[in-house]
Amino acid sequence: MDQQIATFGGGCFWCIDAAFRSVRGVTHVASGYAGGHTDNPTYKQICTGQSGHAEVVQLTFDPQQIDFSVLLDMFFALHDPTQLNRQGNDIGTQYRSVVFYHSEQQRALTQQYIDTLAPTLSAPVVTEVSAHTHFYPAEQYHQDYYTNNPNQGYCSVMIAPKLAAFSKKFADYLA
Repeated sequence: MDQQIATFGGGCFWCIDAAFRSVRGVTHVASGYAGGHTDNPTYKQICTGQSGHAEVVQLTFDPQQIDFSVLLDMFFALHDPTQLNRQGNDIGTQYRSVVFYHSEQQRALTQQYIDTLAPTLSAPVVTEVSAHTHFYPAEQYHQDYYTNNPNQGYCSVMIAPKLAAFSKKFADYLA
């Protein structure tokens, strides 16, 4: 079967990017922007919250090696889907929880996952489920940011602990 694409937004894209780079069957990871109305947005435009875009990570994956439902499980483990337009101290619509689906199957699986997850949480799931329209790659310095800047404050304080928990929970899927 051919490669497939998944697009997830769950707060700052640096963490999501870093986690999925270690997943067996994920063949490409790119940080970028989606879901807005500004063509070819810059990071500066995204940070204003006025572009309508969310920070996202777009994955290319081999469904023979990893199933979309497993990717969903990983994505929802990496962020809090009950926080509207924020993740921790990152506040604004650009940090919203969102799955941009690329097929009807992805839409259905995402909605089924949310319906199963919701009763286990103490607050409603606010994750947006929208059709993918366009992905704009982020500037080069955002790509694989964690690997290139592991000692940067945000990386060591926010991302490293999430990656440790992710690696423990999903060890069987990591390369």
